[in-house]
Amino acid sequence: MRVVWITSAYPSELQPSNGVFHETQVHALKRLGVEVTVICPVPRNPALFRTLKKQYQLQEDLPLRYNRKGVVVHRPRYTALPGQLRWFQPDKRIAAVVLETMEKENIQTDLLHAHFAMPSGGAAKRVAKEKNLPWVLTLHGSDVNVYPHYSPMAKRSFLQSVQAADQVFAVGKSLASQTNTMTGRVPTVLPIGVDLSKFRPPEQSKRLLRKLLELPQEKKLLTFVGRLTEAKGVFELAEALQHLPEEVGVVFVGDGPAKEKLKQHPELNVRLFLPGAIENARVKDYLGASDAFVLPSYTEGMPTVVIEALALKLPVICTNVGSVPDLFGNHQNLLIEPKSVSQLAKRVHEVLYENTYPENVRQELYQRIQQNYHVDQNARELLRYYQFIQEKKSVLG
Repeated sequence: MRVVWITSAYPSELQPSNGVFHETQVHALKRLGVEVTVICPVPRNPALFRTLKKQYQLQEDLPLRYNRKGVVVHRPRYTALPGQLRWFQPDKRIAAVVLETMEKENIQTDLLHAHFAMPSGGAAKRVAKEKNLPWVLTLHGSDVNVYPHYSPMAKRSFLQSVQAADQVFAVGKSLASQTNTMTGRVPTVLPIGVDLSKFRPPEQSKRLLRKLLELPQEKKLLTFVGRLTEAKGVFELAEALQHLPEEVGVVFVGDGPAKEKLKQHPELNVRLFLPGAIENARVKDYLGASDAFVLPSYTEGMPTVVIEALALKLPVICTNVGSVPDLFGNHQNLLIEPKSVSQLAKRVHEVLYENTYPENVRQELYQRIQQNYHVDQNARELLRYYQFIQEKKSVLG
């Protein structure tokens, strides 16, 4: 079976952690014999903006086509302005470059799979109509909880995409419920999942991992992995250090607009560490070197890094947002509210010094992850939907 993925995020050599959860699922589908081609359109901002911000120039430096771990990835450019998703949807322009790429590269496919209702869903809707193809849509979080609320046009685009797709998936229960409230359509809950075979308790000791990663041996280390933005709660986590013992440090793994401000923290390289963005294969090393994983986000879809940390039986401190509660089952009492430095500091202290996360709780959460969030299991389910939708399209013409 041949499938074209249309998404706004996929890893590259320049951005190895951008959309790595997509890459995980693509390879799980490949193992099932599905031929996946990825088209990940890149916004091309006017020259003035490219000179002002490094991230815009980085987008310009991405190759138009590359092969990443056996998967062909196309990155065609479309004209856009910074922040455009807040007020106007570039569906037509994205669809145009996707169609141009498919024509130029002679890409044949049985089905389209769009990730994120905005902007990929709106573009996929147009491409599917032009090519007379079935298409499915996966909702991830911000495309439901954030972008539709910026403007009437953004909300209209969201509604049209969700209502037009042949099948809609949501990566968590709360996301499916919110989508149903907004659109009247009930998505199928299907997390992307994680390749859990790669996330087992590390063979190396914590001491050795810290030595290899150049992290301090004597501290109790909290690790954050993700995009460094205010909405991820990184500033609350940095501030929480003031309310914790001196031996507690924080490692912020990732890159983003909050990095420059974090670099100005008075305890940089003493209690706060910034190793930068890393390949996903190295995430388990940083988690294995840690005493706890922390993700104090304001909003989330289904964060795969939480699944990875729980698969390593690492204590996880998270906010009660998005589909995060799905991961914790009967242990949702471990979650905290977003934007609260005091709650965050209190929970860190409980986990590190008061045995709030005993071995039996870690084991129960580990078993829950193994049973519900393995990418191979979820890819098999996704393939069944692909086949059903393709057959239905063939029968109906």
